[in-house]
Parts: sequence; C-alpha cells; structure tokens
Amino acid sequence: MSVRIGLISDVHSAPGPVAEALAIFAQEGVSHILCGGDIAGYGEALDETVDLLRQAGCRGVLGNHDQWCLEQETGLVAGTRDYLRSLPLARSWLLEGKFGYLVHASPPIATMGGIRLLDMDGRLMPEQVSLWTDRLAPFAFDVLLVGHTHQIYAEQLGDTLVINPGSTLFNHSCAVLTLPEGVLQWFGLSGCEPVSTWNWGASPLFAMS
Repeated sequence: MSVRIGLISDVHSAPGPVAEALAIFAQEGVSHILCGGDIAGYGEALDETVDLLRQAGCRGVLGNHDQWCLEQETGLVAGTRDYLRSLPLARSWLLEGKFGYLVHASPPIATMGGIRLLDMDGRLMPEQVSLWTDRLAPFAFDVLLVGHTHQIYAEQLGDTLVINPGSTLFNHSCAVLTLPEGVLQWFGLSGCEPVSTWNWGASPLFAMS
C-alpha cells in the first residue's frame, strides 16, 4: 500500500502560498504533511501562517529564521511562540518500509549552510553532487528532506533520495512524495511555475539566507 506525503519548506510568514499548498495536498489525498523549517522570516503574517500549519497537522522542524525569531521574541503571540518552541531540530520516521529524515539544512541537525546542488541557472553542479554523495554515505536513511537553500531538486545520492521541495514563497513550489515508490509530483503556487533556484538563496553572497 502506498502513502502520500505533502512537502513544503521555507514558507517565511506568507500564508497565501501555504494555504494553496494545503488545498493541493487535500485534493491529492496526502496523509502526512512535512515542512522543512523557516516558518518565520521575510513575510509579515507569521501568526496566520502558524495557524494554517497547526490546523493542517503539519509536522515541521526548526529553521534558522525560526531560531532568530525566538531569540528576539519581540511581539510574538504566545501561541506562535509556543509552536516555534515545540519544533525539533530534526525528525525521523518509518513509512511503508522507508526510513526518512527531515532537517532544515543538513543532517544531523544543521540549520545553516544547506545542501546546494544547483547553480544560479538551476543546473546540477557535479562537484556538489559528488561532495554530498560522500558526506551522506554514512547516513542510514532512504529519504532525506531538507530546505534552507531555496532550491528544488530530488536527487539520488548514493543510497539516499535527497529532496528539497523549495520555498513556497520564493520558488512557488510544493511537492507530493509517494512511498514506497519514491515518486515525486511538483506543483506550482501563486499562479507561477516552480522556480528551480531562487537566486538570492543560491548565491554565496547570501549564504545566511
């Protein structure tokens, strides 16, 4: 039997694309929703965004913008603060015989740096593919879900399928993963085609993004 998982990341306090992604997930019959972190940052509707994720039963992880938001705490509504505080740095699971791992940037618990496989034009960089294939060789999971870099990809690196669904806000993207087949479906948001690389997030000048 197959299971379908809705994937989003880097929603950055923008509830519109999140609501659209959740509607797609409902239509596609997903049974689990995962968010790769950075719920906070950039946008101005964090409370509404958190409410949408909470109501949908979305399971997320802590991103660097979420950490910064908690450190400042200025003007945070109690419910939003509690939600962000409840986010772990990583999650693991077993579904349909596949071991999965979710982290914002890279395992085991990094929220900065990230797995950048694409260049500024959205093309795979062979040296980065080789680098991360080696780095993930000891990683005993079938699927690795990440965010942070604002890139869209699904690449088999050694024994691990590495997926970044991109940012709902900047890449205009979400995805549905079907297990155990490992099939990905990509969806555009906000009336846009998915953008494989959002240049700010891809540029080394903005490695802190």
